[in-house]
Amino acid sequence: MSTGTPTEAKDIKPQAEKEQSLPGLQKEMQQQPKYKASWYKGSDKLKDRVALITGGDSGIGRAVAVLFAREGAHVAINFLPSEKEDAEQTKKDVEAEGRSCLLLPGDLRDPALCADLVKGVMKAYNRLDILVNNAGTQLTKESIQELSDEQVRNTFATNILPMFTVSREALKHLPKNEGCIINTTSVVAFSGKANLLDYTATKGAIVSFTRALAGQLAKDGIRVNAVAPGPIWTPLIPASFEKHQLENWGKGTPLGRAGHPEEVSPAYVFLASKDSSFVTGQILHVNGGQEFV
Repeated sequence: MSTGTPTEAKDIKPQAEKEQSLPGLQKEMQQQPKYKASWYKGSDKLKDRVALITGGDSGIGRAVAVLFAREGAHVAINFLPSEKEDAEQTKKDVEAEGRSCLLLPGDLRDPALCADLVKGVMKAYNRLDILVNNAGTQLTKESIQELSDEQVRNTFATNILPMFTVSREALKHLPKNEGCIINTTSVVAFSGKANLLDYTATKGAIVSFTRALAGQLAKDGIRVNAVAPGPIWTPLIPASFEKHQLENWGKGTPLGRAGHPEEVSPAYVFLASKDSSFVTGQILHVNGGQEFV
């Protein structure tokens, strides 16, 4: 691969991005997130392993799929049917790295679909080594008085409940002393976010889920960790925030900017590989130095 350094996001102007509806399509973004990490050289850290990534069609999920493939893994990605175009691009990117990519469309809010994902992976590859629970949604509300029970239920049904089902099914196949689970939480689980109350609650639940499941599975040598990104430029951002809310988005970090997906994905490689063989129940923060207040 080509060499270089990570692309900084100083050029991103979130408030200038055109509006989208949820879940948001990377294909439709005017300011494209950087995800290929051309500066990253693979070294077979995940050679011939198989990974399942939920929400793998765009944003952080796509960036992780590309780096996993560059490290030698075959990748299966789950996505909503409406995100098919993005998923097909991810498939092309993974195949360009010399690995295969299995597309598994479906809504994670359906428990039967969650079980079918793992069955699909096993049918195609007859093995599953890495599970990345990454899919999520968010929608801003300025006050709890504006936050409907329907939105709360939908946020939990998307962000945290599928982790129980997919993880349970995956554990039927993850190899002892080698398998691992990586969950995507968020900096807001630690700092709070006033206009993302339900989202923040789910991300806090993911932190606790990660630590508790890590304790359960430690005896089997299956590691469970999480990544807590800060402000990262993905399709979810222009699809869930109004323009006036994006005026200073990302500028509050000590680095003074938002990040690109390619600046987060190496953390997932670390947690999936033997480099982190003595790491479990931990949260890896990739947030531009944001403090937890």
